[in-house]
Amino acid sequence: MKKIFLSSIISILVMLMSCTKKILSEKGGIDIISNVYFDASKGLENMRSFHISKLNYKHDSIIEIVPELEFPKVTKAIYFIKDSVFYDLENDHTSAVLSEIQKKQKPISVYAKAAGAIFSKVPILNYRNRRKLTDTVLFKKHYKRFEINSPWNYTRYYIYPTDTILPYSFYKGVDYEYNGRIERIDSYDKQKDIFVSMQLIPRKNWDLEAEEIFKFNRFIESRKKK
Repeated sequence: MKKIFLSSIISILVMLMSCTKKILSEKGGIDIISNVYFDASKGLENMRSFHISKLNYKHDSIIEIVPELEFPKVTKAIYFIKDSVFYDLENDHTSAVLSEIQKKQKPISVYAKAAGAIFSKVPILNYRNRRKLTDTVLFKKHYKRFEINSPWNYTRYYIYPTDTILPYSFYKGVDYEYNGRIERIDSYDKQKDIFVSMQLIPRKNWDLEAEEIFKFNRFIESRKKK
């Protein structure tokens, strides 16, 4: 009887562990897009769209391409992000040897980075006062939702349920709690009458510039091993 009981407990533990197992995405890209609607109460015609960042990753290495906000086809900056620090690749990005850059440049904390994707340790304001909303489907994807309402702002968060972990997240703590990732944040500034929709869009492929950097560094590393 004891053996049956112990085997049942072990089976339950294994099942629970398998349910909470996380999968690290090995390769891919993330686009961060923001749509801003001015005078939102009067309609959604006065809108501007901004491509905030193009993140390309391989394991824990990230090549971030930051487009010019006014001219999105023009690259404003290219960063190499590793762990919690970043390096500016400047104009030599196509022939950048990442291992050498880490030796030459002084690393800067990603939390001090002002352009492109913003990394923050600050928790969501008034998170304890959030209210659960019914699930919804957007662009054929199922989302969990919650909202936070204050006298100044109204914000709605969309969480995509998944066990796959990406190297960038809007709020890692929330992702962990909901066993998913925030892929959309809609926020309305009641005083300024501005509605902002921020989207995190995962993709499988790299941008061409990032692909050239990764391939060049793979070639350099392979030569070192010979």
